[in-house]
Amino acid sequence: MTSEIPTAFQPDSDLVSRIVAAENREDRRGCSAPNILILHYTGMESAEAAIRWLALRESGVSCHYVVDEAGAITQLVPEGLRAWHAGLSMWEGRDDVNSRSIGIEIHNPGHGLGYPDFPRAQMLAVEKLCHDIVSRNRIAPRHVLAHSDIAPARKDDPGEKFNWAWLALGGIGHWVEPAPIVEGDALDTGSCGAAVRELQKKLAAYGYGIDVTGAYDDATRIVVRAFQRHFRPALVDGRADPSTLKTLDALIEALPETDARSF
Repeated sequence: MTSEIPTAFQPDSDLVSRIVAAENREDRRGCSAPNILILHYTGMESAEAAIRWLALRESGVSCHYVVDEAGAITQLVPEGLRAWHAGLSMWEGRDDVNSRSIGIEIHNPGHGLGYPDFPRAQMLAVEKLCHDIVSRNRIAPRHVLAHSDIAPARKDDPGEKFNWAWLALGGIGHWVEPAPIVEGDALDTGSCGAAVRELQKKLAAYGYGIDVTGAYDDATRIVVRAFQRHFRPALVDGRADPSTLKTLDALIEALPETDARSF
C-alpha cells in the first residue's frame, strides 16, 4: 500500500470538480503507465454512496474517477497509482488489469436496481473525461473496455444500455456499426468443431480471456454475451448468430494494421 500520497492531491484532469482520496491505492506493478481504460457502473442507489464506499479501506475496492448522473467528476486515486477496480480479470492473456488500467465508475444503479438509461449530461462528461485520459496516456482505441469485457463471468457493467456508439463518434474506443440481426444458423451451447474453434480464436486474439477448445461450452457463451453487451447490444443472449459473427469480423477488419497482424 502506498502511504506517501497525501489526503488531498492535485487532479490529473481539469474536468475534475473535487477530490475524495481513496485509501485503497498503491504503486502499479510491472508497468510504469496505464494503457487500458475500463468503464464501470457503480451499481449503487446514489453516486454519493458509491463515492463514500469506494474511498473506504474496508470496502476492498477503489477507482480513479466517479461520474455522477449530472456529469460531475470526482477523482479518488491519482492516475499514476494502481486502483482496485478491475478485480479478478484478464485481457490479452494477462491478469492484474488493475496495474495496467485507469478505472471510471459511471453512476448507474445497475441491472439489480432497475438499470435506467445513462443521462445525456452524464454521457457528455464521460466522453470529455475519456478523451482527456486516452489523449494524455496514449491509450489505443481497442483498449477502452467494459468491466464485463475483462471479467465476463463476474460482471455485466456498464451494460447494454451504455452508449459506446456515442463515444465512438467522439473518437473514443474501437467500434463498428453492429451487423443487422437476421434469421440464420447460430453457434450455441452444444456446438463443436472448426467454426467454434475459429470463433474462440478470434475472441482470444481480440483480447478476451477464452480457451480455444472447439466446444461451445458455458465459458464461451459467457464471453459471447460480454462481447454482445459491448459491441452488439440490441440482443444479448450468448448465441453466436450471424450478426454477432459479422460484427466480430468487422471489428477485426477495422483494426489498425499493426493490431490486425495477430489474427
